[in-house]
Amino acid sequence: MTPAARRVLEAAARLFYERGIHAVGVDLIAHEAGVTKKTLYDRFGSKEQIVVEYLADRDERWRAFVARRLDAAPPEPAARVLAVFDASRAWAAEHSPKGCGMVNAHAEISDPEHPAHPVITGQKRWMLALFTGLAEGVRPAGAEPLARTLMLLHEGALVAHGLDMFPDAIGHAREQAHALLAAC
Repeated sequence: MTPAARRVLEAAARLFYERGIHAVGVDLIAHEAGVTKKTLYDRFGSKEQIVVEYLADRDERWRAFVARRLDAAPPEPAARVLAVFDASRAWAAEHSPKGCGMVNAHAEISDPEHPAHPVITGQKRWMLALFTGLAEGVRPAGAEPLARTLMLLHEGALVAHGLDMFPDAIGHAREQAHALLAAC
């Protein structure tokens, strides 16, 4: 990626997350990135493609962040599940004061034909698969329902965090996940 394209993506990511995808136009992105609209379109082709690249980049960084947390987690299956909640808590503190970027994007892009839709839903499918794989170590015969419950706790916490419903929503969800895992 060229330096100009990187600046476009960084500006778009910040603006899309802070203001919303539909509220941000290419004029503002180009201005914030210090490039012309022609450069923006030469590098990305369309605003839709910038949205795809923004979400794909965020997803890639999130997956790598979780992987590092899981690599550092104790080997016990329950501890590995809780490491995902810990990762979310740390990520939210650093990158997501307004909640999950994918959930926020889906609020604006629910059309399955939009090119960003597979990125959004793909990340959530990945999260469910991650929880399912981790739940197999906790409750092999009941991994799927356990994973779905963990996913609901996790995603609900991200939404509650983004809406600032109550302090430390992700920490509360982690405590509930811990209690659930202890009962397994």
